[in-house]
Amino acid sequence: MEENMEEGQTQKGCSECCLKCLSGIPYASLIATILLYAGVALFCGCGHEALSGTVTILQTHFDVVRSPVDALDVFTMIDIFKYVIYGVAAAFFVYGILLMVEGFFTTGAIRDLYGDFKITTCGRCVSAWFIMLTYIFMLAWLGVTAFTSLPVFMYFNIWNTCQNTTLVEGSNLCFDLRQYGIVPIGEEKRLCIASENFLKMCESNELDLTFHLFVCALAGAGAAVIAMVAAVSVLIRNHVILTSKSTGRYCTRF
Repeated sequence: MEENMEEGQTQKGCSECCLKCLSGIPYASLIATILLYAGVALFCGCGHEALSGTVTILQTHFDVVRSPVDALDVFTMIDIFKYVIYGVAAAFFVYGILLMVEGFFTTGAIRDLYGDFKITTCGRCVSAWFIMLTYIFMLAWLGVTAFTSLPVFMYFNIWNTCQNTTLVEGSNLCFDLRQYGIVPIGEEKRLCIASENFLKMCESNELDLTFHLFVCALAGAGAAVIAMVAAVSVLIRNHVILTSKSTGRYCTRF
């Protein structure tokens, strides 16, 4: 009888411990971090492959060649964008971890586990610093989203024309790379729908794949913006509660 009672108490203690641990998880911060990781991974992975596909299309179908000298041509810009993508992936991997750590340390369950504490001025400054930094990142991702929409618009025009070549038969539509600033004004690189290169480009897989990769990269940037908005909301709520009159007693679980 005593053994059954001890076993029941042990099971009850384990369940209470699990519930206590689960209540200590900052779910809103966790969701924002997961969304941030997903958006950054989608943007960086698809953006990198889309840039590689763009190089292939420019060299194969538009006959654009890399400058023999160290000039700032389109291929150099694409290489720079790739290195920026590497930096963004590494930076936001670290920043996502920092957001989660900040979320855990401002959770009421952590206070219950390690004893009651009082938030110092330094702690409030760190919380405010995270709010400012995350807000700046949100604005930066808004700019990235707007910038990523430019190649999506350009590829959509080409892809849409390829899908409707029978409807525009008889006309001589051309795509001039000078309109998009890809090549200098003095260098004429255009592709008309009556040319053989245009038909080959439409039949190839590079155009369709690159277009949809840029669309996925745009969706990833949008997801990162949503994650930043969610993170800012959580951080502001945490900061308000931490600096209230009940500081140290009612820390938010968000």
